[in-house]
Amino acid sequence: MSFTGARVPRTPTLPQGETVASYGTYLEAQRAVDHLSDRQFPVQLVTIVGTDLKMVERVTGRLTYARVAMGGFGSGAWFGVFVGLLFMLTSNNAGILLTAVLVGGGFGLLFSVILYSFTGGKRDFTSQSQIVASQYAVLCQREKADDARLLLRELGGVRAGAPTPVPPAAPFGARPSDPTGTYPVAPAAPPAPAQPGEPVQPRYGQLAPQPAQPPAEPRYGQLAPQQPQPPASPEPPAAEPPTGPAPDKQD
Repeated sequence: MSFTGARVPRTPTLPQGETVASYGTYLEAQRAVDHLSDRQFPVQLVTIVGTDLKMVERVTGRLTYARVAMGGFGSGAWFGVFVGLLFMLTSNNAGILLTAVLVGGGFGLLFSVILYSFTGGKRDFTSQSQIVASQYAVLCQREKADDARLLLRELGGVRAGAPTPVPPAAPFGARPSDPTGTYPVAPAAPPAPAQPGEPVQPRYGQLAPQPAQPPAEPRYGQLAPQQPQPPASPEPPAAEPPTGPAPDKQD
């Protein structure tokens, strides 16, 4: 890898460029950048960006007083080694180093057990925390993005980053937003006739027709309203007898 790369901005900013490839692990993204470097590609134009970050805590084991004591003694013994070496510079007594290791280990063991007892058993396990990205994208500046894609195709294993296909251009004389330039418009379907049983919806600003209500029942002591009866049809007048003289009978 080259040590003369692009200057990193002091203020944290998002990188600029096009995504030329995407990988599931950081090792795959690192291998892709190494491949570009081996092909004499200007890698200072390339950036690895991890997306969809997640915090992962991996549990390594159960925590007990014995394990806490051993860890405290080990850390205290290392501190005693450095102190013993400082004392050995002023004196040639080798026993000072052993004494410093034992004293440091004892103090480390004591402090570790005391601190663990204060936790009350709320965290009885050891773990390691890591920040892991679900996807690692390789970005490159626009002027060299196509060259980077061609080189990474030789490596293989690219999940994404291929250029997006461009739709065909509209014919001459048709507007881009006018779909009739390329495809005919189907005639509109006639509106479905309204069924006779469906009520007509009133327009905006008009009152809705009130449904017919049954006649109210009369109160106690009042006569019920009489239903209107149709008028009787007039009878034809009876025929009147003739009033003139009766005709003579012939013999």
